[in-house]
Amino acid sequence: MRSLRSRLSALWLMLAVSGAATGYLLVESFQQSADARVARAQDLVVRACRDIADRYQFFVSGWSGAPVDDKLKQDLLPVVRSALSGAPGVEGGIWQAESGSLAYAYPTYEGTGPKTDLPAAELSVIQQVNGDAQRSGRPSTAANAGRSQSLIVHACPLRGPLQNVTAWTMTRAAIAEGPAYTHLLIGLVVLALTLLGSAIWLAWILLSWSRRIAMIETALSKPTDKADLPQLPHTGARELDRLVDAVNDAGQRLSAERSRATAAERLAAVGRLSANLAHEIRNPIAAMRLKAENALASSDPARKDSALEAILQQVARLDALLRDLLAMTQASQPKARGVDLASFLQSTIDPHRELAARRGLQLRTIVPASPHASCFDPAQLQRALDNLILNAIQNTPDGGEIVVAAQIDAGRLLFRVTDSGPGIDETIKHCLFEPFVTTRADGTGLGLAIVREIARAHDGEAQLGHTHTGSSFEISLPWQPS
Repeated sequence: MRSLRSRLSALWLMLAVSGAATGYLLVESFQQSADARVARAQDLVVRACRDIADRYQFFVSGWSGAPVDDKLKQDLLPVVRSALSGAPGVEGGIWQAESGSLAYAYPTYEGTGPKTDLPAAELSVIQQVNGDAQRSGRPSTAANAGRSQSLIVHACPLRGPLQNVTAWTMTRAAIAEGPAYTHLLIGLVVLALTLLGSAIWLAWILLSWSRRIAMIETALSKPTDKADLPQLPHTGARELDRLVDAVNDAGQRLSAERSRATAAERLAAVGRLSANLAHEIRNPIAAMRLKAENALASSDPARKDSALEAILQQVARLDALLRDLLAMTQASQPKARGVDLASFLQSTIDPHRELAARRGLQLRTIVPASPHASCFDPAQLQRALDNLILNAIQNTPDGGEIVVAAQIDAGRLLFRVTDSGPGIDETIKHCLFEPFVTTRADGTGLGLAIVREIARAHDGEAQLGHTHTGSSFEISLPWQPS
């Protein structure tokens, strides 16, 4: 049974041989191509120098001579420009041994503006080549090869009334790009053959492994009675079978750890719920006991009646606590149906308008322009929004505003209740939706927990939204158009 390592090793060997052969051919072609570019560049500067000489001869014809001054230099500048305008990438000028540069131009320069200054880095080479041409009376060329380009400078003597005058041209030839056609073609053929063989072999390996991985995916997709990982079958490939054994072993350990964690979490949750519930029940019982003892100790009928009213209020508080607790722990399955968002929000906030008006609060809704209808359980969502609206009314100071909005974004239906109150205390933000978490003395701390359970029953989530002022609560559900 061959392993994947041996197959990939053979594949890499083929690629290495292909890469070495192709690299050698490309290096050779680079070298030949660089030599050809240097030769073309030399021909270009020679022709450009001749063009300067021809135009200079026309310029000085019939002229007996004049001193070298700024006016003469200005007159010679168009001569050089016109000569080099048809030589791309070539710069040059007219040089005199005693005065130095008489004219310089680079008409095809691709910078942001015209180049008028002699290149300082190449000035010594320019001076040397012009000196050689002036002394010998023949054209002279210098080529300095660098790592990425070759500098070529050519000078030719000029005849005329001015003494010791030469024309010079300069260009650069790139020597690190462009392979020769023949070697490039051979390299591409070799590369194509090796890559084709590698691709065929790799395709066979991938096809074989795809069948084995599909076998594992089928085993993983089979439904199981529990949330544990299924036992995966062996595939016949050593590497995959080691992975299968590791997954099976991890699944067994995960199942055992999940059982222990579930039991521990259940006990911890029961403990927290029992402690919070005992605390919430103890306060009303203590208040009722105190009122009952005072009523028994007093002979005043009015005081007894007041004590009975207080006891009834505490009984009502206990009843509300138990009712909310049952609503949270025994949530019914949502009965989804088509609902018009505008009508739904209007019917949700109408019962709260009177209470909001007594507090001097403005209550309004925002609905999306389209679509207007969605699919959810209106009774459950209305109860969740009621809890959020009541919280907003109780925590918003007089004269504030409460906005109940619905929007559809990225396949989600989002209900948002935003108020202009003081916001949420930072100390309870992390546990805001946990049972019995509240900042009000008369609150049970179950309202937001109920909101979260209703959202989860709709495969959604309840969360605290982001707002600069006040607070914002959001219920995010998968959007289902009716």
